[in-house]
Amino acid sequence: MTYNLLSDLRVVEAASFIAAPTCGLHLMQMGAEVIRIDQIGGGPDFNRWPKAPNGLSLYWESLNKGKKSVALDLGRPEGRELAQRLAAAPGESGGLFVTNFPVGGFFSHDKLAALRPDLISLRVMGWEDGRPGLDYTVNAALGVPMVTGPASLGDAPVNHVLPAWDLLTGAYAAFALLAAERRRRVDGKGQEIRLPLADVAIMSLGHMGNIAEATTTGADRPRLGNDVFGAFGRDFKVKDGRMMIVAISGRQWTGLLEALGVTEAVTALETELGVSFAKDEGVRFTWRDRLYPILEPVLAGRTEAELAPVFDRLGVCWGPYRTLTEALKDPQIAAGNPLLQTIEQPSGQAYPSAGPALNFAGLDRGSPGRAPTLGQHTDEVLAELLGMGSGEIGRLHDQKLVAGR
Repeated sequence: MTYNLLSDLRVVEAASFIAAPTCGLHLMQMGAEVIRIDQIGGGPDFNRWPKAPNGLSLYWESLNKGKKSVALDLGRPEGRELAQRLAAAPGESGGLFVTNFPVGGFFSHDKLAALRPDLISLRVMGWEDGRPGLDYTVNAALGVPMVTGPASLGDAPVNHVLPAWDLLTGAYAAFALLAAERRRRVDGKGQEIRLPLADVAIMSLGHMGNIAEATTTGADRPRLGNDVFGAFGRDFKVKDGRMMIVAISGRQWTGLLEALGVTEAVTALETELGVSFAKDEGVRFTWRDRLYPILEPVLAGRTEAELAPVFDRLGVCWGPYRTLTEALKDPQIAAGNPLLQTIEQPSGQAYPSAGPALNFAGLDRGSPGRAPTLGQHTDEVLAELLGMGSGEIGRLHDQKLVAGR
């Protein structure tokens, strides 16, 4: 557990892959008790890459740190009934359920609400009509891979390595669940929430103006490679590597020119073109091919160590190009960052584990949490949530309906 802000909430999670488990992770790191319902032997993402040397999934334990795990045989009616009872367990703090199981299965809202009428269920889906969808397939259907990468690729798609819609959906799901829980405190009513991954992607493209752009122009945005659309920004070669440099604001732009000593040359270009680069980022984007040759030779002749302090002093927005392994050696990113704490996880590996990105002034972040072993909390949860005695729990173990650590 980390922050203690949601310590009065209990969330039951039956989910795999990224979006829905991320929802539970965000809630846990704000203090909620999050109880996972796991299939005995692990669900479909229990062995996903990347893996530790002993074969255990670093992916699974990173997504599920700080949660509790109850292992049930969901292939049998008795196991599914137990899962339903856990999802709808009594108590003012409970009745919150997160899943990506199908709409009409044994975890349907109607089945659970029959056990607890004020239950709030949040279901992450692929598409609104129930079709499956993952970040990669949703991106493909919405044209994102066709505007990613350099123009030289023609019509060859480029998949993005970051599952942005999965991560956004997880955060949006946590927000939606808390909104419904807040409403329940007022009217006492339950709620079914369906959150399609594709709708989060469509919503996001709409919020950023992409849908408006395609609709009003009747054309798709061209590929721009590493150029930032609508502003001045690109990767530049420096003497000992590459830097990403972006000038969104006028202050960032004038600071960049001063740092490189090219203000006079850029002013001459403004006079020639009859424009002001300082006032409008769109003008800088329009004439970027005339601006690049002014900056490129100066940058190519200087090292990162020479440029960095000047850029920082003048408010230039820049970043070095590094691998993740290289970045983790930077004390600001890893060793000196309170967001990360080195914890030994069930895989036996000790590595920096991330807590919440939020920093509440005056509150302790606590520990990011250790992932459970599969079924680690089975007996504890059955006793506390369903009021089972040791004899009844023992019989469930004998019948192989449940499993422990």
